[in-house]
Amino acid sequence: MGSYNLIKLQKKVKKELDADRFLHTLGVMYTSAALAMRYGEDIEKAQVAGLLHDCAKCIPNDKKIRMCKERQIEISKVELKSPFLLHSKLGAYLAKEKYGVEDPDILSAIMWHTTGRPNMTRLEKIVFTADYIEPQRCKAENLPKVRRLAFHDLNLTVCRILEDTLHYLDSGQAEIDPMSRSAYRYYHNLFYETEDKGHSITS
Repeated sequence: MGSYNLIKLQKKVKKELDADRFLHTLGVMYTSAALAMRYGEDIEKAQVAGLLHDCAKCIPNDKKIRMCKERQIEISKVELKSPFLLHSKLGAYLAKEKYGVEDPDILSAIMWHTTGRPNMTRLEKIVFTADYIEPQRCKAENLPKVRRLAFHDLNLTVCRILEDTLHYLDSGQAEIDPMSRSAYRYYHNLFYETEDKGHSITS
């Protein structure tokens, strides 16, 4: 028996999300589990992180800002301009305080699922990827290729997702969190530095 009651967690988080977001959440949970099976990660941790990754998503933006200030959660200039970005760090906080998750691996996977970061843990990469490729997603231009790649090479998938995301954001007026650029540089360099050496970068 696992440490977490996924049925109870699902019922609890369902009350905080709209129907579309909850369907997406279930997709991320199942896709995270599938990727965890593929890459030898803890399946239950992947499920819990996937289930709770967007637990703060449907909180109104002004309330996100207020909640972060009340809880002394740092708000960057980019997050102040685009408060939706706060759902990751606020979600990590709520996962612990409201849903009883103490595991730092799960909390960090929730924390970084939107922007990514350099040198992510395997669980962080799994949830970051699952959020992008889960079955309900349909708008990303290279989605079929990324979905196939996700079960072949996790680091290269993260690099591709970051590249496509930055290209999309750069083409519009949306704010880009500097962490996403840092993450892309890290994984781009990792892939091209190791590719010629024949080293595996899938873990």
